[in-house]
Amino acid sequence: MSNEGEAAASTESSGSTGLAVLLAMAMFVLVVDTSFMNVSISAVVRDLDTTVSGVQSAIALEALVSAAFILIGSKVGDLIGRKRAYVLGLLGYATGAVAMTLAQSLTAVIVFWAVIGGLGASLLLPAMQSLVHGNFEGAAQRKAYALVGAAAAIAAAVGPLLGGFVTTYLSWRVAFGMEAVIIAVVLSGLRMVRDAPYTGPRTIDPVGAVLSIVAMGGLVLSILVWQEGGEFVLLLMVVGAIALGSLVRWLVSRKRAGRPTLVDPDLFAVQTFRLGISQQMMQQIALGGAMIALPIYLQMVLEYNAMEAGLSLAPLSLSMFAIALLAGRKQGDRRPSVIIRLGFVLLAVGMAALLPIVPRADSGWALAIPLVVAGCGFGLLVSQLNNYTLGPISGDRVSEAAGINSAAGSFGLSFGLAFAGAIMLAALSVTFTHKADNSSVLPPDDKAQVADTLQRNAELMSNTQLEALLADEPEQIQDEIVRINTEARPLALQVALLVPILAALVGLVNSFRMVRLPEPEVTGETEGMAFG
Repeated sequence: MSNEGEAAASTESSGSTGLAVLLAMAMFVLVVDTSFMNVSISAVVRDLDTTVSGVQSAIALEALVSAAFILIGSKVGDLIGRKRAYVLGLLGYATGAVAMTLAQSLTAVIVFWAVIGGLGASLLLPAMQSLVHGNFEGAAQRKAYALVGAAAAIAAAVGPLLGGFVTTYLSWRVAFGMEAVIIAVVLSGLRMVRDAPYTGPRTIDPVGAVLSIVAMGGLVLSILVWQEGGEFVLLLMVVGAIALGSLVRWLVSRKRAGRPTLVDPDLFAVQTFRLGISQQMMQQIALGGAMIALPIYLQMVLEYNAMEAGLSLAPLSLSMFAIALLAGRKQGDRRPSVIIRLGFVLLAVGMAALLPIVPRADSGWALAIPLVVAGCGFGLLVSQLNNYTLGPISGDRVSEAAGINSAAGSFGLSFGLAFAGAIMLAALSVTFTHKADNSSVLPPDDKAQVADTLQRNAELMSNTQLEALLADEPEQIQDEIVRINTEARPLALQVALLVPILAALVGLVNSFRMVRLPEPEVTGETEGMAFG
C-alpha cells in the first residue's frame, strides 16, 4: 500500500473510532441519567422542598414516556432523518440535564426532565442504533455495537457509584451538569455522522401509533406501579396486553391491505430477529434483577454506603466493560450465536455461584469472583446481541427494528427490577412471619406486631437501624428480632437472585436454537470502515 493509501486508511479508521466513541458517550448519558436521579432522591427532595413520592413520580413518568413513545420515535426518525432524530434526542436530554442543574421546583423536573427528556430518549435510542448500522459495516459494525453496548452496561453498573459520589461530595446538580457537558461534546462531533437514508413509505399510521402508546405505556406502567406496591397492577397489565395484541392484529391486517404500518410485522417472520429481541429481553431482565438485589444486600445487610456498595459491584461492571470491548475487537471468525451462548453460560454460573456465598459473606470481596464471571457473561452478550439482531436488517427497516429492540430491552430491564424487588420483599415477608411465629423468645402477643414491623421496614432498615428502633425493648427481645432480621435477608436475596439466574437459563436454551440457525448475513453499504 502506498503512503497516501496508508494515510487515508489511518484517517478513516481514526474517524470511525471517534464516531463510535461519541455514540458510546451518548448511550452512556442515556443510561446513567436515571441512576443519577435514583441516588439523588433525598437531596433533590431537600433542595426543592418537595416530597419523595413526587420525585419518584417524576422518575416513573420519564421511564413511562420513553417506553410509550419509543416505537413512534423510531418512525419519526424514518420520516425526518435518523441523524436529525439523533440530534433532537440529544437536545431533549440536554434540556432535561440543564433543567435539573437549574431547577427550583418539582414542576420543572416533571416538564423538562421527565417529559422532554423521556421524549428525547424515545428518539435517541432507535436513531443511535440506526446510525451504527448506517455508518459501519462488517467487523467495524460489530465493534461499534460492542462499544455502545459496553457503554450502556458500564453506565448501568457504575451509575449509582458515580452519582452517589458526586451527590455526596459535590451536589446532585453537578452530576446533571456533567451530563450536559458530555452531550455538548457529542454534539460537537456531528460532522462525523453520516445520515442513514430511508427510502420506504412516508405515510403515518395513527391507529398503530395510538395502540403502541397504550400497549407499551400500559405494560411499563403496570410494572412501575407493581414496583411501588400500588393498586390496579393487573388491570394496567391487561390493558397493555390487550393493546399489544390489538396492535399486532392491526399491523398484520394493514400490511395485508398493502398500506404503510408503524412497524413492519414481517420483521417478526425473521427468526434471527425474533430470537435476538427475546435474548435482549432476557439479558436486561438478568441485569435489572442483579442491579436491584445486590445493592440492597450490600447496603442493608453489609451496611455499606453508596460508595462502598458501588466499589463492591466494580468487579461486575469492570469485567463487563473489558470483555465487551475485547469481544468486539477479537471476535474473528467466531459465530456470534456461539459467543452469545457462552455469555449466558457465564452469566448463569456467576449468578448461581452467589447463592451459597451470600449467607456467609462478611464483606463485598466475597462476591468478587462470581461477579467477575457474571460480568464476563454480560460483556459477551452486550458485544454481540445488537449486531446479531440488527446487523442483517436492511437500511429501510433498521429504525423500526431498532425501536422494537430498544422496547424489548427497556421492558426487560423494568421487569427485572420490579420482579426481583417484589419477590425479594415477598420472601422477606414470608420469612419474617415464619421465624417470628416459631420463635421461643418472643412473647406470643408480640409475634404478629414484630412480623408486621419487619415486613414494613424490610427494604429500608439495617440491623444498626433496627437496634436503634428497639432500644427500649429488653435485651433478649432485641437480640431475637435482630437474629430474625439477619437470617431473613440473605434468604430473600437468594430468592431474588433466581430472577437473573432463570433469565440466563432461558437465554441459554434460546442460544442453542440460535446456534442451529444459519448465521445471519450482515448488511451494509460502507466499505472499509474499522476502528481499534
